[in-house]
This record gives sequence, structure tokens and C-alpha cells, in this order.
Amino acid sequence: MVKEQLNVLIQLAASDNQVAEKEAKLIHMIGQSNGVTKEDIDEMLKNPGHPIGNLNTLTDDQKFEHLYHVVQLMKVDGQVFKSEIVFCEDIAARLGYKKGVIGELSSKIFSDPSITSDRDRLKQRAQRYLK
Repeated sequence: MVKEQLNVLIQLAASDNQVAEKEAKLIHMIGQSNGVTKEDIDEMLKNPGHPIGNLNTLTDDQKFEHLYHVVQLMKVDGQVFKSEIVFCEDIAARLGYKKGVIGELSSKIFSDPSITSDRDRLKQRAQRYLK
């Protein structure tokens, strides 16, 4: 399931036709902290076109963590493109959230992965957007 989640992050990073260095670093950090090798992640980054599978099998905690990482990745390079917002909203919908959750979370999730937000509070806010 971790590789499926990384696939979504890689597709988001590539949605503006280039994967920024900060985006690649965040993807590597998330992947390696979940047991995926650097080599596997590099290979996935080279081939970002894999279709997104079913995200409904994730637990509520996994869905939130996935949503958190998607928003963080969208912001990590300091530029947010309309294509990235649309992609994030689509992923939110696939995870069972209303699209408005992206706006709610993006104002409270920092682009710097070393700065963490109060995830419990953010999760409570995100819960209000579940369909």
C-alpha cells in the first residue's frame, strides 16, 4: 500500500511536468521512512505514469496521513499550481473527502516537512469533510 501512496505523490509532483528537487526529497523521505528502498523510489520517479488504484481500502488514519502528505507535497516547492490543486481535490474525493478539505488543510500544513502541525487537530477538521 505504501508504493500506491508514493505513486499518488509522484503523480502530483509530476502534474506540472517536472518534479522539483524538494518534491523528490519529500517523496524519498516518506518512502524510506515506510520501508521503501531509495532504488525503488528512484525507479518510480522515472516512471510516474502508473494508474492510481483504489484508495477506499485505507483506514481513516491512513486516509488522513495520505491527504496530509499530498497537501504537504503540493506546497513543498513554494509554488502551488492550479493543476496541483485539482489533482489534490481529486485524490481527496477518492479518499472519501469533500474537495473543500484541501483548502482547509492547505492553510494549516507547512511546506517545510521539519515543521509539523497539530495532526490530531487537523484530523478532526478533516473529519468534517468526510462524505
